[in-house]
Amino acid sequence: MKSAIAQTIDHNADRFKAVSSFIGANPELGHEEFLASARLTEELDHHGFHIERGILDIPTSFLATYDSGKAGPVVAFLAEYDALPDLGHACGHHLICMMSIGAAIGLKSVLAETGGSIRVYGTPAEETKGAKVPMAAAGLFKDVDIALMAHPYYTYEKSGESLAMDAIQYEFFGRSAHAAAQPYEGINALDAVLQLFNSVNALRQQTKSDARIHGIISEGGKAPNIIPDYAVAQFYVRSASRAYTNELVQKVLHCAEGAALQTGCTLKSSFYEYSYDELQTNETLSEVFNDQLLAMGIEPQAIEVGKDHGSLDLGNVSTQCPTIHPFVKVVNEKHLLHTKEFRDLALQEPALNAMIFAAKALANTAYEVLSTPELLQKIKAEFASANK
Repeated sequence: MKSAIAQTIDHNADRFKAVSSFIGANPELGHEEFLASARLTEELDHHGFHIERGILDIPTSFLATYDSGKAGPVVAFLAEYDALPDLGHACGHHLICMMSIGAAIGLKSVLAETGGSIRVYGTPAEETKGAKVPMAAAGLFKDVDIALMAHPYYTYEKSGESLAMDAIQYEFFGRSAHAAAQPYEGINALDAVLQLFNSVNALRQQTKSDARIHGIISEGGKAPNIIPDYAVAQFYVRSASRAYTNELVQKVLHCAEGAALQTGCTLKSSFYEYSYDELQTNETLSEVFNDQLLAMGIEPQAIEVGKDHGSLDLGNVSTQCPTIHPFVKVVNEKHLLHTKEFRDLALQEPALNAMIFAAKALANTAYEVLSTPELLQKIKAEFASANK
């Protein structure tokens, strides 16, 4: 059966590469991926998938489904296709989407024998307001048996961890005044922001080693001779667990409240992006994927232990169903994600070939689960134990 999967993917490899290259050459920011969404759904429609567009009224999202007509597990592949401001596809999302779609199309070729169904979730804006968050909140993954995607990188890495994250904005409201003539008539909102940063810096000594609190001053006044009556700070608050992140958010809020009290400002806090949960890798499913890499010729020492790479909206999916997010090697030079160097190499033929390889590994992983009921039981038992 795996030979049929490989033949199907190889037969369509030029098509898959063309779609990926088109998206790579036409980068679109989150929730603006109209070209990418259209091209991806056209490809899935060509291969017989039923397409629903605009899931949860998110215009560039989609859900593509292929049902074997036989009872069996639901396999989900996750597609990302947003780009970064100024950098374009420096995170390789033009490869991610076609790894998943290529895998889905490859798996479709054997679904008549295994039974079950395939879903491809088109999930916009992973870099900002990731669509997986509202999709998970709406229960769109509750009946999924396994969810898979792979991320391009400069090495192979097992599915690991990510940080839970909240994105919080603090607005301080004061009173303007002439900074030289009547400064005593003013209430300085910028001072409140500076006090907030000082308090957060002091807070860091009492946080766990996995905590990350980082922010910017997005508005701090209009002119130096005017006491700022309005100032804004935006922070990302992260840690290895949702529970501890919630604690940190409260502590940072207390810092902001203290800054407002000290300066006489009023405070408004709000979430300016979606909150991400930590990735809960299903280790059983992860080992199945790693076994496929080994069977396809990757040396064991080439697969590194999974690391923390920041925050992912896939974390919210992993609380709903067994999930993996491995990294696969697509470039031969050590360049980090979100750099021009990685972007340029990820658009070239070796990266496209690696994309085809990853699609096969993902499809083979899903096939193992579909064709081995006891393996699925083990995967689901691990998930149930982790989510008691």
